[in-house]
Formats: sequence, C-alpha cells, structure tokens
Amino acid sequence: MKKLIPWLSVLSVILAMAVDAGMENAGGHMPAQHPYFIYLLGLFVIALTTVTIASYVNSRARAWLEEKNLFIAVTVLFLNVLNIVTKKFGLLPVIYFPSLDKILGVIVEDREFLALCLASSGELLFTGYVFGALAGFATGIAVGFSKPAAYWVNPLIRVLGPIPPTAWIPLVLISFPTTFSASAFLIALAVWFPTAVMTSSGILNVQNAYFEVSSTLGAGKYWQIFKVGVPAAMPHMFLGLFNGTCASFITLMTAEMLGVKNGIGWYINWQKEMMAYANVYAGLILIAITFYILITLLFKVRDQVLVWQKGVIKW
Repeated sequence: MKKLIPWLSVLSVILAMAVDAGMENAGGHMPAQHPYFIYLLGLFVIALTTVTIASYVNSRARAWLEEKNLFIAVTVLFLNVLNIVTKKFGLLPVIYFPSLDKILGVIVEDREFLALCLASSGELLFTGYVFGALAGFATGIAVGFSKPAAYWVNPLIRVLGPIPPTAWIPLVLISFPTTFSASAFLIALAVWFPTAVMTSSGILNVQNAYFEVSSTLGAGKYWQIFKVGVPAAMPHMFLGLFNGTCASFITLMTAEMLGVKNGIGWYINWQKEMMAYANVYAGLILIAITFYILITLLFKVRDQVLVWQKGVIKW
C-alpha cells in the first residue's frame, strides 16, 4: 500500500479519465468540439508520471511530490465529481453549470480574443497598481518620518481610506477625461490605502536604537530614512502590497464595467448578459491563474529582497 502513495495523484487522474470515457453523458449538455477534459487529464498523467518516476532518483522531485501529491489528487477528484454531477448525471441546471469540456473549449477556441482581453486588463491593472503603490510608499514614508505630515495626512487616510474605491465611481466618471484614466485611478486608490497604512506602520515600529546608532555613526536624515527606516519596514510594506494586489483585482472587475470596450472583467460581464456561462467560468479561471502568477511573483520578489529574514522569522 505504501508503494502506491507516490502514485496517488496519477491514480486520481486515471480514475477521472476512466469515468469520463466510460460513463454515458446526460442529455441537455451541448457537446464540445473535442474532449478537452480528457486532453487536460492526459497532460496531467504525462507530467505527474514523469515527476513520480523522477522522485525515485531525484531529491527535489521527491520533495515536491511529497508536498503536492495529496493536494493534486484531491483537486482532480473534485473535478471528477464535478464532471459526474454536471456532464454525466445532469443534476445541476445545464445553463448555469456547463460541462468542463465546454469551459476548457472556450479557453482553447477563443484564446486569441481572451488573450486580447487579458492584455487590456493587464495594461489597466499595471498602470493603476504602479501609481497606487508609489503613492502609497510616498504617503507611508512621509507619515512615518514627518510629524507635520502625520498630523495633516493621517486624518485623510483614516477618513478616505476605508471607503471602497468603487464608491467613488460617480465622482470619478465626471472628473476624468477617459474611462481608462478613471478606472486606473480607482485601482490606484485601492492599492494606495493598504500600502500607505502598512508602510507607515512598519516605519513607526522600527526601534529607535537603529536610528540612534546610525546617527552616532554620522548618518544624515535621508540616509536614516532610505538606508535604515525603509529597509527595516520592508516586511510591512510587502504586506501592504499583498493586500493592495487583492484589492486591485476586485476593483479591476468593477472598473471594467464603467464603459471600457475590452478587458477580462468586461468579457465576463458581457458573457453573463448573453447567458453564456461557459465563457463566464473560462474568464474566472483565467483571472484565478493570472492572480496566482502575480502573487507568486510578488512572493519571489519578497524572498529576494527580504532574504535576510530567513531563519529569523517564520515564513
């Protein structure tokens, strides 16, 4: 039995393939052009079998498999159950719960248009995120190091920050010349608040001994700010960026409904109105994958910038 544990994820995929190929489909579901779910499972089998075989001779593959094996097996099992409930038995309303073949088919067959929508959303998200993060860092550093700035800006942060960015839509629409600039401003506002709060909080929590030692060694004001205070506050600053990333995606989906002619949020809203829920789920999957990639990259950047924290705190 123990010998089968490394093959758990492979067996789960093979079971899903057997169910999809062996069970009859329920009526009502429009057939996809190709059995995309089987194709996806086939890729999983090839990749997982390769890793499992490599785990017998490679320590890195073995460590990865030990960590991910159960999660992958359960995830594939969930997809298998979902496939049975929808495509095989038709227990859920067909219009709202299409088969996995149809959802994957949308991703494959409409890939060019979906890529265009993702690129449009990426441009909007990047613009708003960069300006929001820079403004958040500047605000947080000013509040953390300057008492006059804290006196005047802190009340502004406490009053305006908790207001959801989407609540500013009526005012933003009449204040900006284009829907792109208005949407970018909303995203920047969503990123600005958590970044500013966590940056200022991190700076205020830096021990005074650090500044006293640097001052004794002859460090000037700006050296203390950018060589002592900001590096010490980096963990808090990254927390602000993580929270801002989540808020930016939420705001992006709403912002793209303001009148833009492209974007993944616009695509989902358009397909929802057309009652094409396979396309809606395809868009949601792409958002989830994109968000996962961005968060992973942000974690990688954090690991490189805060490499000195390894072994000091729990990651």
